This record gives sequence, structure tokens and C-alpha cells, in this order.
Amino acid sequence: MKLTWRDPDEIAWALQAQHPSQDPLRLSFPKLHQMILALPDFADEPQGSNEGVLERIQMAWYEETR
Repeated sequence: MKLTWRDPDEIAWALQAQHPSQDPLRLSFPKLHQMILALPDFADEPQGSNEGVLERIQMAWYEETR
């Protein structure tokens, strides 16, 4: 399954699996954006995100770590 910006929970799960020791709340949005684009299953346009999308992904990732 290819991930898109409309899949915040799945992206968060993939980020948690790839970066288990990373605290998502310590990431800047530009760094988070780079990490998402580097996911092997991510297949959406890089410019398709915005601050709200990145915040949803960050919060979903944070919930995964709790």
C-alpha cells in the first residue's frame, strides 16, 4: 500500500517503526516532512502537505509512542 498525505495514522505507524527512539515532539516540521518523504512506501507529491497535515501526523506518531 502506498502512503499519501491523507494517511496520517499509517504514516505515523511507519515513522514509529523506522525511528523508534525518536521523540516526534522534538522534530521541526521541515525535518518531519523530510522523514515522511524518505519513507519507502510514501508516494505522494512533496508539496501536498501543509502545517495542519504535518501536525496531524506528528500527533498520531506521538500517540503511538505513549
